[in-house]
Order: sequence, then structure tokens, then C-alpha cells
Amino acid sequence: MDELSGELGPHAGQPVVARGAPLPAARAAMIMLHGRNAGPENILELAGPMAHPAFSFLAPAAAGGTWYPLSFLAETARNEPGLSSALQMLDRLVDETERRGVPRRRIMLLGFSQGACLVLEYAVRHGAGNRRLGAVIGLSGGLIGPPGTVWDYPGDFAGTPVLLGCSDVDPHIPKERVEESARVFERRGARVTLRLYPGMGHLVSDAELSLVRELMREVGAAP
Repeated sequence: MDELSGELGPHAGQPVVARGAPLPAARAAMIMLHGRNAGPENILELAGPMAHPAFSFLAPAAAGGTWYPLSFLAETARNEPGLSSALQMLDRLVDETERRGVPRRRIMLLGFSQGACLVLEYAVRHGAGNRRLGAVIGLSGGLIGPPGTVWDYPGDFAGTPVLLGCSDVDPHIPKERVEESARVFERRGARVTLRLYPGMGHLVSDAELSLVRELMREVGAAP
């Protein structure tokens, strides 16, 4: 998969790097979003520890290495047009993955840091009801918006697995927003796993990868 076509604003024409089983031969897919000032190759470093013969790993690139310019806690309008462009890009990538043979119930979304925030925001807006995904994984991230934001979107997650993992002292991601994000998904019917790791840095831990591999086995076996 080279790039997505169509109008995507700032993120138009950016490459999508693939690893693992090629589409459409793959049984399942994981779309992986990198953090700020990084790129697809950075997030794809996790594909090695998570290797699964049935999975295709797809990692899109953000323009300039950044999905949106400011903190995920900033006023939403100040993160435009990057935020809307990134959400549109992700929606098209999910649609394209489904079109190429992997149903949504076997598509997982995983993001780290800024990518985690984007994955969670996309899922709360688009990942429920008849657009339900296989699983949603936000590592060191939370839902996007300033304090007081209400994520009131329609649709039931009907037990979709949502994994949130983060340090309890992450310098970029307040644990209160991670906990708030977990409650939002729980109210919508998701099966939420929340892990706050004492004193951990801004990184992906082996414990988190173990939880991700468990979800991969579940999603890969889905009918």
C-alpha cells in the first residue's frame, strides 16, 4: 500500500508502510500510528515483538512527523486542520483495508503517544455500532480535547476490546485523562482494560506488548 488518494488536507499523499502478511492474503490487520516527531518505521519496530503470521501491519505517515500541532489537551480548533485531516486519513485507511479483504471485526488500531490520542479519538467517533472494529489500543494517550470536553457520539461498542496503557507520571499524558477516556469507552459498552504503570517513562512496556499479543490472538481468531 503506497498512499491514500483523495482530499486529506495536510496529510494528503503521505505513504503507508506495510509489514507482515500482504493484503488481501492477511486474515487480520493492525493499523499503527506513530507519535510526534516520528514516522512509520518507528511504530513498526513493535511489529517484531508482536509478529503474527496472519496479520498485516500498516503504518501511515504524518506530514512533517506530526498529526496535529499542539497538545492533545489544547482547544480543538487550534489543532486544525491537522486533526481533521488525520481523522479522515485514518477513516479512509480503515475503509481501504476492509475493501482489500479484512473485515472491520478483524482490524485493530494501535497508537503510541500522539498516535494513541488519534486512535482513541477516531474510535470514539467512528468505531462503534455497525462500524465496530476488532480492538482499539492506546499506549500513552487519551481522548483529544481540552478539560470539559464531552465525547457524546452515537453507537454501542458491544464489548469491543479497548486497551489503555500509560505511566502514572507520564510528562505528556495526565493519568486523569487516561482514566476519563476509559470511563467514556466503558459507558459506550466497550470491554476496557486500563493499566497505569507506576513510575514508567513515556514508552511502550513489555507488559503492554503482552496484552496486545493476547488481543491479537483473539482478533485473529474472530469469525
